[in-house]
Amino acid sequence: MDQEPKEPQRRPPTLDDFLVEPTRDLHDWQWLWRGDHQFPVRSHRGFLGRLVVLFKRLVRPLVQTPQNELWDRQRTFNLILLEHLICNEEHRGDHRRRLEYLEALDAEGIQEIMRHNDALFARADQKVDRYRREVRDLLGSLGAALAVVKSAEPGSSEAIEAVARGHEEHGYLELERRYRGTEEEIRERISGYLPWLRNLPGPVLDLGCGRGESLALLRDQGIPARGIDSSARMVALCRERGLEASEGDLFATLKGLPEASLGGIVSFHVIEHLPGAALDRLVRLAYRALKPGGVLILETPNPLSMIVAARNFWLDPTHVRPVHPDSLKLMYELAGFDPVERLDLRPFPDPERLPEIDLAKLPEEQRQLADKVNRLRDRIDELLFGFQDFGMVGRK
Repeated sequence: MDQEPKEPQRRPPTLDDFLVEPTRDLHDWQWLWRGDHQFPVRSHRGFLGRLVVLFKRLVRPLVQTPQNELWDRQRTFNLILLEHLICNEEHRGDHRRRLEYLEALDAEGIQEIMRHNDALFARADQKVDRYRREVRDLLGSLGAALAVVKSAEPGSSEAIEAVARGHEEHGYLELERRYRGTEEEIRERISGYLPWLRNLPGPVLDLGCGRGESLALLRDQGIPARGIDSSARMVALCRERGLEASEGDLFATLKGLPEASLGGIVSFHVIEHLPGAALDRLVRLAYRALKPGGVLILETPNPLSMIVAARNFWLDPTHVRPVHPDSLKLMYELAGFDPVERLDLRPFPDPERLPEIDLAKLPEEQRQLADKVNRLRDRIDELLFGFQDFGMVGRK
């Protein structure tokens, strides 16, 4: 709690404070009566005035002596009255300061409660919006499944497959929402590729466009783009946002495109769902569909990090195999892309990584050994953690 400012030191009173314009300070009056200070006899001009002053000084003891008892009583009464008034004034000051402090504390507390409530309501609103979207998605899936059931032949398994597919797609959508990151976070990550996506010789195709984060970013940047995804739910989400997307197979779409018809092909966290031979085919089909000067961008989890390869990667049960950056780069080069550039993305936060010894805090004789420990720590830390994702960019 802040300390109260100290009151300035008081100036010692003098008799001059009571002569012309009497002071209003109770402490000064208390000094006057407690010390029984006598007022000086006022002087008058001229010879007659000096005689009058001399006469008053001679007569003063004769007047005071018989009045001493009455004077002492009056003086005692005045002092008691002054002490009472001063005490009340000081208490009023204390009460006023306490009241001001309580008012400030109350106002600060109310503001803190309001900020806390605003934060709670904001989180509640986010959750309500999320649940509203989930309910809407479920109703859409249910409606689509019911439409299939009504149109299916009696005894057909088509209706069961539609319901099962809807249930599976809803589960995967929830998996992405919970573990991949919010749409804002993913959009921010994808924005790092914008330098390679500007001024392309043709439109961009997003393979496995998902919820449409990249399509929305490209649209906002004035870059023509459309998406393809095997999930009807994902395509519906894109279309609700006014994005161009269609349901279909990635390979069939690439194979059906006219040769050299696109300026760019992007795919974020899709190739880890493919077997190795299918990935090589995807890269070659992408090269065929791109115009000269076009780019292919593929992003996937980084298996060079043991934490990613052994733990985080398998959080998604639909992942097939990690993709090594060197093997992917070779696929690019064999397909004809040149140059090919690898981007290391999303380093682990410092609090999650191995701690480093601060050499400055150690004695001189221990620093050489500590430096060797730090170098070993760097190698182990890079092996365990490193970057969570990598992106491969190739130009035709």
